[in-house]
Amino acid sequence: VQLQASGGGLVQAGGSLRLSCAASGQMFSRYTMGWFRQAPGKEREFVGAISYSDTSYHTDSVKGRFTISRDNAKNTVYLQMNSLKVDDTAVYYCAADLVKFGSRWYVRDHGSWGQGTLVTVSS
Repeated sequence: VQLQASGGGLVQAGGSLRLSCAASGQMFSRYTMGWFRQAPGKEREFVGAISYSDTSYHTDSVKGRFTISRDNAKNTVYLQMNSLKVDDTAVYYCAADLVKFGSRWYVRDHGSWGQGTLVTVSS
């Protein structure tokens, strides 16, 4: 599956953005989809995931502020980001075919990554 992320931009602290990730291919509805982010000088980190059955997971630092959702009819996964903080500044990547081992999320070897979209939160 190929992924195309969009929706990033510059926003003031406290503001909102919605990221979208459009997927090609017929297998979209079967995948657990997710978002990761990578801030300058830091490792890529998990943000959220949503299963084929619409069960969602969010990392602790974004719980209550970010919401992952999906629309299988549109082959799209979303990340609604509210109450943004300067620390949320990062390149955000969508991914397909996630799996959780222990407490960590991974993209399977045959999974896919989108190209990334930059979110910049100013103070």
